[in-house]
Amino acid sequence: MTGAAPVVLHLEHTGSPGGAEFALVRMLRADPAWDPRMLVPPGAAGFFRARASDVEVAEVGSPQPAGVSGGGARAAAGAAGRLLVQAAAVRRHPWFRAAGLVDANTARAAAFGALAVRGTRMPFVVHLRDLVDATALGGFGFRTMTRLVLPRADGVIANSPTTLDSALPFVRDGVRTAVIPSASGLTVGRARSARVPGPVRIGMLARIDPWKGQLLLLEAFASALGDSDAVLEFAGAPLFGHEDFLAQLRSRAVELGVANRVRFLGQVDDVDAVLDGWDIAVQYSTRPEPLGQNVLQYLAAGCAVVVADEGGPAEWVDDDVNGRRVSPRDAVGLASALGALAEDGQLRRRLGAAAAQTPELLDDAAVAAQHADFYTGLLATGRR
Repeated sequence: MTGAAPVVLHLEHTGSPGGAEFALVRMLRADPAWDPRMLVPPGAAGFFRARASDVEVAEVGSPQPAGVSGGGARAAAGAAGRLLVQAAAVRRHPWFRAAGLVDANTARAAAFGALAVRGTRMPFVVHLRDLVDATALGGFGFRTMTRLVLPRADGVIANSPTTLDSALPFVRDGVRTAVIPSASGLTVGRARSARVPGPVRIGMLARIDPWKGQLLLLEAFASALGDSDAVLEFAGAPLFGHEDFLAQLRSRAVELGVANRVRFLGQVDDVDAVLDGWDIAVQYSTRPEPLGQNVLQYLAAGCAVVVADEGGPAEWVDDDVNGRRVSPRDAVGLASALGALAEDGQLRRRLGAAAAQTPELLDDAAVAAQHADFYTGLLATGRR
């Protein structure tokens, strides 16, 4: 960017370590060509301050707890009230007046961001990391996104073409749009650490959540490799109140007779080290993923990758070229793919080598550079 670096006010709704939050932290640690400042609800600043210490972070407004979509009318009314409080707090903050534009990092942040910029000339960027449909956003979230947020957006950044396509029916003509993958901590072209000898290791990197597909993977693993010495690892924590689902997974592993070969690693900080230990890495969410940051991480790490054949992951994996695509929600098909890869080391090595060479994998600095270009273009044209 030319001249003084513009102030970009980033809005977040939570300090829980989810994919959107990690993506924002990674991008802001990559020496962005703008002056980033962040407003978050009370209690959410710790995550960002600990991981992006150079970024100014302030807490304002009201906490934004999870669980709105399934809570009924009373929960929706409470959520609406908290959004109004948060919007007013954002608009009153001096950083709002100093900003060149406002960028909402999540759907919830976009809701109070759209309220905050309402009636102003402040350029407003919506960062889409979820598909714009009621399944992904919930009924309240979908109505808010399609009736309030996207009609006010001056710029839309989506993490995949699939995500952008889901939003376009609700975006005004002439709004600036771009597809930029989330910053996923990739070291493109890095050498994979030497594999420690031992049984085949299969893994999934995702928060423990029913829709992320851990149960389907567990069932497929037991079916295909129950009599082998193969190991299955789940890397991720049970965020957003899913401790009961983690207990269900542990219990099901016992019932299937594979508990001694199933490991729950919890939240991992050194993702590269974990992926270097896996022979096969799986994404198998039970509904379409908008992007699947884990898929980008698998590819860059040179794993033999297996993904559900829908949504963003299917845009990155070319079947039998740099990975395997399996029909969604098909435990039998997933078991077949796992069995074939577990038995064929040469196939795993071929797919893994091609995975690491996947075109258009971006490191965090490249992601930040694309955001800088987007912001520059938007600031040059202003609001539409």
